[in-house]
Amino acid sequence: MIENFSRVGLLRAAFALTTILTPLAPSLAQEGAPVRFVVPFTPGGGNDILARTLAPHLAEKLHRNVVVENKPGAGGNIGTSFVAHAKPDGNTILIAGSQITTQPALGMKTTFDIQKDLAPVGMVAEVPMIFVVNPTMPYKTMEEFILYARNHPNDINYSSPGIGVPQHLAGELLAGLAKIDITHVPYQGTGPSVADVIGGQIQSTFGSMGSVLPQIRNGSLRALGVARNKRTSVLPDVPAFSEVKDGEMSQYNASLWFSIMAPAGTSKAKIDSLNAAINDALDSPDVQKKLSDQGFEISKSTPEELGKIIDGDLALWQKVAEDNKLSTK
Repeated sequence: MIENFSRVGLLRAAFALTTILTPLAPSLAQEGAPVRFVVPFTPGGGNDILARTLAPHLAEKLHRNVVVENKPGAGGNIGTSFVAHAKPDGNTILIAGSQITTQPALGMKTTFDIQKDLAPVGMVAEVPMIFVVNPTMPYKTMEEFILYARNHPNDINYSSPGIGVPQHLAGELLAGLAKIDITHVPYQGTGPSVADVIGGQIQSTFGSMGSVLPQIRNGSLRALGVARNKRTSVLPDVPAFSEVKDGEMSQYNASLWFSIMAPAGTSKAKIDSLNAAINDALDSPDVQKKLSDQGFEISKSTPEELGKIIDGDLALWQKVAEDNKLSTK
């Protein structure tokens, strides 16, 4: 009798405890179902590093397994399409780079519409692009570079890892806002693009922090500016492009950014729960150190703020592409 009573009492206590704790757990999708965290590129890149750094912390915050899945191909469009057409139940999320806002401007065909088929969840990080030149060049500041370019139209080249990549568009935006004529030279990848600036075959290039920071520090490249609207703590003495008092440079912002997206139609409650988990993970000292060591800067946002960033970038790069007749078709 006492034994039976104890069992009943334990069951009742367990039920009461569950009732108390259940409202505290994130109400995301089906109970116990894993979250598929889709990386639309191969392992080792920026998207992949971010996803694998965040995944264990998201799992802890969400009280669910978070499985990172690489679905590369078509410039990130295969993985992105997979998420865009997934069931909007909170079980599938995407780590998206800022290329999702440049591809439509360049006429790339996709099986999804960024604004209609994907729901913004939150920003994760930024990677500043640094405008660098060969140190033997006569210009030491952005103002001097712009003046030289105006006095020597089409004499200055800038390299990029390829046609239509963010570094290419950053150069076109610079040319338009500074009202200068500079020539784009596309390469097959970041390595040779930067190497030829160091070797003097090309005068300048835009490089992500990780691709040019060692060369800036050893003096083989000279940093003239951060290609966005604020400086970076890694190179605090290098001004942001928006600080340049010339032309329309105050409007310049071409930062590389990474965010998390979900299928359109995902409920606001689930989006908000995911956003809270992401921001909590980004507050972790462990996450902050790992990302900082890889050249990332933490950048948090609400879903609404990310939506405005996406809309603004889509309009910006569409104008840049139209003004310069750019297309990958």
